[in-house]
Amino acid sequence: MKVLFLESHPMWIHGLPNGFRDAGHTVKVSGPLTRKKLPRLLRQFKPDLIISMGWTNEHSGHKQQWIKRFVGSTAIPHIYWATEDPTHHESFSLPYVRTVKPDFVFTICRSMIKDYKKIGIKAAHMDFGYHRKVHRKGKVVKRLRSNIGVVANGYSRILKIYPRHFRLKSLDHLIRPLVKDGTRVDFWGRQWDEMKPILGARIPRSWIHGYLPYPDAHKVYNSAKILIGPQNQLSQVTQRTYEILGSGGFLITSDTPEIRRLFKPGRDLVVSRSARQTRKLVRYYMKHPKERERIRKRGRRTVLKHNYKRRAQYMIQQLKKYKIL
Repeated sequence: MKVLFLESHPMWIHGLPNGFRDAGHTVKVSGPLTRKKLPRLLRQFKPDLIISMGWTNEHSGHKQQWIKRFVGSTAIPHIYWATEDPTHHESFSLPYVRTVKPDFVFTICRSMIKDYKKIGIKAAHMDFGYHRKVHRKGKVVKRLRSNIGVVANGYSRILKIYPRHFRLKSLDHLIRPLVKDGTRVDFWGRQWDEMKPILGARIPRSWIHGYLPYPDAHKVYNSAKILIGPQNQLSQVTQRTYEILGSGGFLITSDTPEIRRLFKPGRDLVVSRSARQTRKLVRYYMKHPKERERIRKRGRRTVLKHNYKRRAQYMIQQLKKYKIL
C-alpha cells in the first residue's frame, strides 16, 4: 500500500512513517506543504492512504483549507492522529477535525474517542511508540555526558494557561527538588531559562544546552547515568517514555496508573510520587550503577513491543475493522 504523510516536523517524520515502511508499505513524507505541491503529490504518488498528525506548521489555517479541498475531493481515506489530546483537544484537535473532515481519527486519549464520534467521525485509541533505528542503544558521547539529564521543552508559557495540568505536578516532584537543592541536571530543550516561577529557582545557564535535534536525542539518552522524564497525564504516557527506554536509558518518571499498566517499576524503570522520593532515588541509583544497568536492559526489552511497526499494523487492523480500508 502507498501511504502519504502530510508532515515535515522531525518529531513525526522519523517515527510512524518508518513503522509503515517496516510493515512493508511504500511511504512518502510530504515535507512543507504548498498549494501547488499537495495536488501534485496526490496526482503523482497516487496514495492509497493519507495520514496527518500532531500540531505543526503543516496544520496552519490556510493549509487546513488546502487539505480539505484537495484531499477531500478524492476518494482516498484520510486519517488524523490526534497527538495533542487532551490538552489541546478543544483549542486545536476538534477544530482541525471539524474543518478538514478526515475519515478516521486515532487519538492518544481514550476519553476523547466519544467526542469525535459525536461529530460523526469514527475514532479509536492509539498510543505513541518509538522507532528502533532512531532511538537505539549506542556509545556514550563525551560532550553529551551527564549524571542527570532531561530532554524536553519547559513549556513555561503553556503551563501558565493550564494551572491544573498534571505536568506541573510531575515537574514539582521530579525536577523542582533537584534544582532547588543545587543538584546538577543537564537540560536539552526550549524555555528552561523561563522556569523559575514554576520550579521555584532559576536553572543555572551552564546546565541549559538548548534545542536538541530530534534524531540526536538518543545520544543524550545513552550518555546520561539517569534520565528524568516528566509525564503529562495520569492516563497516558509521553512519547519520550518509549524513546528513552528504547534507547537503553535509565528512566526516573512519575508514578502514574498508565506507567504501571505498561511497565513494572523497579524492573523496567523507576517511579517517584514526591520530591523526597526523587531525592532518595537519585542518591541511591547514582551509587548503584549495576542496578541501573539491570533496569536499563530490562526496560529496553520490555519496550520492544511498542515499536512503530506494530503501531502501523494496529492502525491498518483498525481501519479494516471500521471498513475505512
